[in-house]
Amino acid sequence: MPEPITETVETPRLRLEPLAVHHAEEMADVLGDPRLHRYIGGAPLPLGELRARYEHLVAGPSPFHQEQWLNWIVRRRRDGRAVGTVQATVTPGQDGPCASVAWVIGMPYQGFGFASEAARALVDWLGGRGVRRVVANVHPANLASAAVARRAGLRPTGGRAGDEVVWSDGGDP
Repeated sequence: MPEPITETVETPRLRLEPLAVHHAEEMADVLGDPRLHRYIGGAPLPLGELRARYEHLVAGPSPFHQEQWLNWIVRRRRDGRAVGTVQATVTPGQDGPCASVAWVIGMPYQGFGFASEAARALVDWLGGRGVRRVVANVHPANLASAAVARRAGLRPTGGRAGDEVVWSDGGDP
């Protein structure tokens, strides 16, 4: 499995910065639009709850869970502004680690290709660290997220996870 993240991932326009608790202050605004929850459910978290969530994510799962939580803040390189997040939950697989990935880009920053660029960088980063299979769950009505998944090298599998379609890079199950 990949080591816990200690590195920043760079793309031509973005920098994926490992999540830290102090990011909650700036991310509360980025993730504060209720429209972001149309397909994923829930509601924006107030700052205190977002800070507590980040504390939990940074601490990681209990050691007996045999999984890793990898989380990054997505920033524009040109001005350092946070525009969203990407994450991966990595679990052991029969033929090597598998990852479930997700991305969220704030409403003002959508439509510029940031989600696609960040998701592709995440999938490539995972592949470079021995992850054998990458999956993402996408609501069937979320056409923008389906396009991001496709640009990240994933394809719909025909499988379902609740009301979402499972996408995969076709790697070993």
